[in-house]
Amino acid sequence: MKIYKNLTDSIVKTLESIFNENRYATKAIEYLFKEQTKWGARDRRFVAETIYDVVRQYRLLNELSGNKNNWHHIVGVYLLLRGHHLPAWEEFAGIHQKHLQQKISEIQGNRAIFQSIPDWMDELGFAELSFKWNKEIEALNNQAAVVLRTNTLKTTTRNLQTQLSKEGIETENIKDSDALILKERKNIFTSPLFKQGMFEIQDASSQLVATFLRPEAGMTIIDACAGAGGKTLHISALTLNKSKVIAMDIEEKKLTELQKRATRAGAKIDSKLISSPKTIADLNKTADRLLLDVPCSGLGVLKRNPDAKWKLSLERINELKKIQQQILQDYTCMLKVGGLMVYATCSILPSENNLQVETFLANNKNFSFIEDKTIYPSEGFDGFYMCLMQRVG
Repeated sequence: MKIYKNLTDSIVKTLESIFNENRYATKAIEYLFKEQTKWGARDRRFVAETIYDVVRQYRLLNELSGNKNNWHHIVGVYLLLRGHHLPAWEEFAGIHQKHLQQKISEIQGNRAIFQSIPDWMDELGFAELSFKWNKEIEALNNQAAVVLRTNTLKTTTRNLQTQLSKEGIETENIKDSDALILKERKNIFTSPLFKQGMFEIQDASSQLVATFLRPEAGMTIIDACAGAGGKTLHISALTLNKSKVIAMDIEEKKLTELQKRATRAGAKIDSKLISSPKTIADLNKTADRLLLDVPCSGLGVLKRNPDAKWKLSLERINELKKIQQQILQDYTCMLKVGGLMVYATCSILPSENNLQVETFLANNKNFSFIEDKTIYPSEGFDGFYMCLMQRVG
């Protein structure tokens, strides 16, 4: 593909906003595309993929550029490594393939630079996962697959796959699930099927959480850290709208977005803003099932949120671990005796996962462990942890 200066200048401008103004990559790209309405699908794909890849590989590319934090140089290095022929622009002066290959061989032994992560993150990952960290951080630098969850309130997976194919969107089914993987990346949000609520975008690992909760029709089910409600919607679908599903969160705007999604999906969901401890106390021992998908580092989902590794800090992870334990202590009163609860994160760190569960169970003898599951990024999808517990007293 020919490299156009207006595209590279827009890429550079967007990267500067992500790194210098602390904007989220997804929002920065959305803003860019709203500005550049005349760009075709090919240009948009090139720009979006380049921005995400440069964010993902920022530290490595910056090291290779030899011109630290010069964004045109960083983008030029990336394009050259991807096999593009660089135009003879002043901004790309001094970038040579031979020099890049020599530098790559020199830094291959430095995992933090080569895998493009902060030193503190590399140290933490290795301390918690030992040599398994090598495999996982390499996997986290891959591009995430686009996975759909069939909304079984409205259609079947087979029918959805057929209808998508008619729109030129080819997919593969994941065995024994309602998940479909896009064979080719496309803007799926423009599909009439999406607007009709026939599917949601949800990673295959994330789709396992609602099932792990063992929801059944007729139950009261609380998703207490619902966010925008991907798992809440899945719970509603699994119970065919025949359960009382309550979505809770501390942010009203997330619950507002959830209700928009629920309307599109045809899902019956009540929402409650957690405005004070009384909100929790009023639901004491009312839930047959309780989902605590707690705030976490998000280290399991860096494939789709690569900018997170540059915004995260060790101090923030330590704060999150305190929040996780506090939620476990405060929210579990909503579960009935005999009810089941799932504690979940999109992290792969034991300190956020099984070690948090062990601490909780040691201090709460009225809960018992049933089973847990860790899904690693190297298995192909997002990294997730989920633990099923029962309230026994």
